[in-house]
Amino acid sequence: MAKLLDKQRYKCALGAMQTVQAIERALPILHSGPGCAQKLSDTIGSSGYFSPNIFPCTSINEKDVVFGGVKKLHSTIENALKVVDADLYVVLTGCIPEIVGDDSGEVVSQFSDTQKPVIYAPTAGFKGNNYKGHEQVVDAIIDQYLKKSETKQKGLVNIWADVPYQDLFWLGNIRELEKLMKELGLIPNTIFGYQRGIDNINKIPEAEFNLLVSSWVGAGNMKKMEKKFGIPYLHYPTLPIGATETSKFLREVGKFAGVEKEKVEAVIKEQEDYYYYLIERYADLFLENRVINKQFTVVADAQYTLGITKFLVNDLGLIPAKQFIVDDTPKSYREQIVQEFKNLNYGIEADVSFETDGYKIHEEIRSHDYHGYPLVLGGYYEKEVTEELKGNFLNVAWPVQDKVVLDDFYVGYTGGIRLIEDIYTVAVQRFN
Repeated sequence: MAKLLDKQRYKCALGAMQTVQAIERALPILHSGPGCAQKLSDTIGSSGYFSPNIFPCTSINEKDVVFGGVKKLHSTIENALKVVDADLYVVLTGCIPEIVGDDSGEVVSQFSDTQKPVIYAPTAGFKGNNYKGHEQVVDAIIDQYLKKSETKQKGLVNIWADVPYQDLFWLGNIRELEKLMKELGLIPNTIFGYQRGIDNINKIPEAEFNLLVSSWVGAGNMKKMEKKFGIPYLHYPTLPIGATETSKFLREVGKFAGVEKEKVEAVIKEQEDYYYYLIERYADLFLENRVINKQFTVVADAQYTLGITKFLVNDLGLIPAKQFIVDDTPKSYREQIVQEFKNLNYGIEADVSFETDGYKIHEEIRSHDYHGYPLVLGGYYEKEVTEELKGNFLNVAWPVQDKVVLDDFYVGYTGGIRLIEDIYTVAVQRFN
C-alpha cells in the first residue's frame, strides 16, 4: 500500500550537485532528464562561479530511453570541456539513465587523458537521498582522482563536516573548525568554499589524519581513505556548539593528534573565559525571562538535532522534550546516535525519534505538554505549529525561508554565542 510522506527534509541523490558546487571551480555535468537540476536548485542550489541554471545536462528524452543516452553524454562532456572553464568536472546521473542501463562510468573513462579531470558519481534518486549523494561524490574523488602519497605533511588534518547547502551554516561552520584546529597548532585542509578547491583536494593524501565532525554522513568515506591511503581518522559524532562540547572536542582532537595537553588546556581556558564573560553579561535575561520555557524540541538532521540538544542542556540548562531526526539516518548508525542523546550533563537523557514524516512530527509536538511557551528549533515547516502553541521558533535547518545565511555559523565557542543571540532575540521580541 502506498504511503504518503509529508514535509520530507531531503532530496534525491542527484542533489549531490550541491556538493560539487561547493568545491570552487568544480562543475556538475548532469546525465538526467530536463528539469531535474532546476527543481533541485530551487531548494538547495545557489548561484556562484557556476549557476545551476547553466549546468551542462544531457536532457535525455523518450528516444534516449529506447536507444540509450551514452552518445549524448559523451558529446555533453566533450563540449563542456571546450566551453566551460573549470578545474574539476563531475558527471552525476539521474534515475532514467541508470534504469535503462547507460554505462556512464565507461563514457567518463574515455576522458581519462584530458587536461582537466573528469570523474563520475552514480546519483540516481532511487539509490538514496542527497546525504548519500554527497558521500558518492567524495567517493568518486577518492576512487577516480586521488593518488596515494608517499609523504605526509606534519600537522595536516583534513576536516569533513555536514553536507554543503543542505546545511545552511556549512561555510561558516567549516571555517570555524579550521580556526579551532589552527589554535591547536594543526594545519587544516578542507575542500569546500572560497579558495579551497582542487589544490586542497590534491593535499588530501598528504594529511596525517582525517577529522570527521558528523553523526554519520561521511563515515564510509573515512573508512575508504584509511584503507586506500592509510589515513587514520577521528570520528567526532557531535557538532561542537558552545563551551561544554567544544572543550571536549578540542581535548579529543588534541589527544588524537598528539598535541601537548598544556597547549590544549591553554586554548580552552582563553576561549572559555571570554565565552562565560559574555554569558554573565546577560545572566539576568537567561535566568528571569518568562517567555522561553525550560523544554525544547529540535527538528533537524542528526548533526544539528544532537549538537543543539547537547548545547541547550549542557550550556543553558534547558530540558529536552522529544527530539526528531529527519535525515533518514541509516539504521546501522541509529543506536550509536541514540546513546549520544543519553550522554548529557546532570544525568539528563533525551528521547529521540528518527522520523521523516512531517505530519507525525507535528502531531507529536502538538500533543506534548511543554508547561509554558515551547522552544522549537527546526525547518521552516515547524513555524506554523509553533505559532499554534504560542511558542518560540528558530529556523536552523532546511527548509529555510526566513533568513539569508552567507557565512554565519553555530560551531565552537563563538557559534554557541551566536545561537544564544538568535534564540533570545526571538524571546525578547515578545516584549514588543
